[in-house]
Amino acid sequence: MPVKKYKPYTPSRRFMTTLVDPSLKRKNKPEKGLVVGKKRSGGRNNMGRTTVRFRGGGHKQRLRIVDFNRDKHGVPGMVNCLEYDPNRSANIALIFYKDGEKRYILAPVGLKPGDEIMSGPDAPIAVGNALPLHKLPLGTEIHNIEMIPGHGAKVARGAGMSAQLLAKEGGWAQIRMPSGEIRKFKPECFATVGQVGNIEHENVEIGKAGRSRWLGKRPHVRGTVMNPCDHPHGGGEGKSNSGRPPCSPWGVQAKGFRTRKKKNPTDKFIVRRRRKRR
Repeated sequence: MPVKKYKPYTPSRRFMTTLVDPSLKRKNKPEKGLVVGKKRSGGRNNMGRTTVRFRGGGHKQRLRIVDFNRDKHGVPGMVNCLEYDPNRSANIALIFYKDGEKRYILAPVGLKPGDEIMSGPDAPIAVGNALPLHKLPLGTEIHNIEMIPGHGAKVARGAGMSAQLLAKEGGWAQIRMPSGEIRKFKPECFATVGQVGNIEHENVEIGKAGRSRWLGKRPHVRGTVMNPCDHPHGGGEGKSNSGRPPCSPWGVQAKGFRTRKKKNPTDKFIVRRRRKRR
């Protein structure tokens, strides 16, 4: 998929890039029965108070209902088209099943219109097919992985993400996560074969401030330029940080402070961490 660059007829255009994917279907409207309205909160909670800063605006979007459960076992489906989804970095594929139902799934690398996919324990091991971990051979590249059987996929869903099945022993399946962490999963958890598509997404340069505003991201302001009443780094003459280590507006340290609980119940599932403990 080529990355398109632009002539620098304005300063913002000089570094701006976009993706050009000829396999995507060029249409303005998604499948009518697979979209719902998307309400934007602007970073506010139910009391109207800001709980997430620098969020708001953005282009109007509709939420595509993506099938993360892949629970149509034994029913073959055909890929009708690949589509852009504004709510995620990956592209999605519209599937027409033999029983007449239509669903969206994440589009892996190599999936193209006309291909046949299937899910279930008896599905062949091919790109786009979903199988339980105990049915997959060791070394298989997978994505869209369930953490709890039947609860839908939670792991490796972003553009270009993939994990690898390393071992099946002691009633558990060991998977190398995209971060490098090795983690245990139940062998009944479903996963999809292949790597999530739209790999070049990480190479896209926003290029201008307005494009961030389309995504609902408002300007992020440094604490050192604020007033003392707004941030611990505020006030003073010049670039003063008040002589304290970097922290959030509420005093939580930003560097050298681990936010994960020391006694997290899910530690028992981690075989090897993505980085060594200090």
